[in-house]
Amino acid sequence: MKVVIAGAGAVGSFLAKDLAEAGHDVTLIEKNISQVEVFSAAENLKLMEADACEVDTLQKADLLNAHVVVATTGDDEDNLVISLLAKQEFAVPRVIARVNHPSNHWMFNQSWGVDIAVSTPHLLSALVQEAVSVGSLVKLFQFDSGHAHLIEVTLAEQSPAIGMALTDITLPRRATVVAVIRDDHVVVPRGDTVLAVGDEVLLLAMGECEDEVREMLVGTDGNMVE
Repeated sequence: MKVVIAGAGAVGSFLAKDLAEAGHDVTLIEKNISQVEVFSAAENLKLMEADACEVDTLQKADLLNAHVVVATTGDDEDNLVISLLAKQEFAVPRVIARVNHPSNHWMFNQSWGVDIAVSTPHLLSALVQEAVSVGSLVKLFQFDSGHAHLIEVTLAEQSPAIGMALTDITLPRRATVVAVIRDDHVVVPRGDTVLAVGDEVLLLAMGECEDEVREMLVGTDGNMVE
């Protein structure tokens, strides 16, 4: 897989090294090369000293053949520009962008070429709430420009799904149970998997189907935590 990463800060450098060591063809773009710390000498890791917000730079980085572009600079404006160029000028299949300031998260969508926006504060908030919220749906992660969510619910005693097999729960067609965590173990969901109190159910939900999922797993009095 060919990956182009813009921004060689702590996040970008780690990502580039990790992906290169996994065997991927990685190009890391950084305009202040002197700031780059110790780097992997892997043959499949290329470092470019250039401005990733320039079309010429992205052409030299061979974005036309890139499978994934990651905009991980410390500037949200730069990340948006890089994402937009990657998608509109080079039709990169997947564009991932880092959100530095949570208040800017709403801009990181398909209009700016972003397929997946990663906001550390939002992710940490969701994980904290996931740890303490029982009987509520928690959005852990969003992708596909916000049209898809990974959501979690820890089943409370009043959940209407308690004692039911997954095949007997009428979930909307656009929601799929991807895992059940029980007693600190991951249970691969099958049709005959029977849900129990305390189960952490992870679902992939597409579109606006959270209300239906909530009704099936939480009940009519449940809430959504974002």
